[in-house]
Amino acid sequence: MEGISGVVAWDQTERGKSDYQVFRRYMTQEANAAIEGALAAGASKIVVTDSHDGGRNILPEELNPEARLITGGGKPMGMVEGLDSAFDAAFFIGYHSRCLSLGVLNHTYSLAVQNYSVNGKVMGETGMNALIAAYYGVPVVLVSGDCQVCQEANDLLGTVETVAVKEPRSQTSAMGLHPFKARAKIKEAAERALSNLGSYKALKPPAPATVRLQFRNSAKADAASIMPGSVRMDPVTVEYTGPDYLMAYRGALTLLHL
Repeated sequence: MEGISGVVAWDQTERGKSDYQVFRRYMTQEANAAIEGALAAGASKIVVTDSHDGGRNILPEELNPEARLITGGGKPMGMVEGLDSAFDAAFFIGYHSRCLSLGVLNHTYSLAVQNYSVNGKVMGETGMNALIAAYYGVPVVLVSGDCQVCQEANDLLGTVETVAVKEPRSQTSAMGLHPFKARAKIKEAAERALSNLGSYKALKPPAPATVRLQFRNSAKADAASIMPGSVRMDPVTVEYTGPDYLMAYRGALTLLHL
């Protein structure tokens, strides 16, 4: 939700705050724009996973009826719940850049985390989730958000459609496209991506894979390091290694929840 057009403040993304109802509708409409582009390119099966906070943001009745919606919290695969090898492509809509970047509302998964790395490479949520898509052989073909996350996606994925709906002025300010223009660009990019699907390649998922989480304070690392198989690297850093990225990712989710 932090990468949706017009969003520049935490309270615009938080349930119960005054602006939240406006921007959950914006989020739904940007998802619809991607769906419309996919349908125009001939997509026959579309699944949307609500991946912000508790996963109860997209308005089901306002979502395009051609898509199915995964909603709610506690999803075993987190932001990529429902993704498997049956899919031809993945879109990441409303994404934000990683912690310690210059992006709007930048962070990585949780405000408790300072860095997330895989086999030594620092990644934000774009990389974190693109590697799960890669595990199933699915390319990420479209990423939308601010210009910082678009650059992050280009650097990581190479060939990918990106839609920058806003340009950061600070962590909590931006110059953005009108929401109607942002949605039009997302629809066009989605259609263009699926119409040229052969141009995109999934990343090569690492195996074995070591995920390193650097927390903001030692108390968070104390809690995470309770998990069997985790390794405490220093006061704020915990590692977990899996035989492949899927297992490493699930280990990382467990560390994050702890």
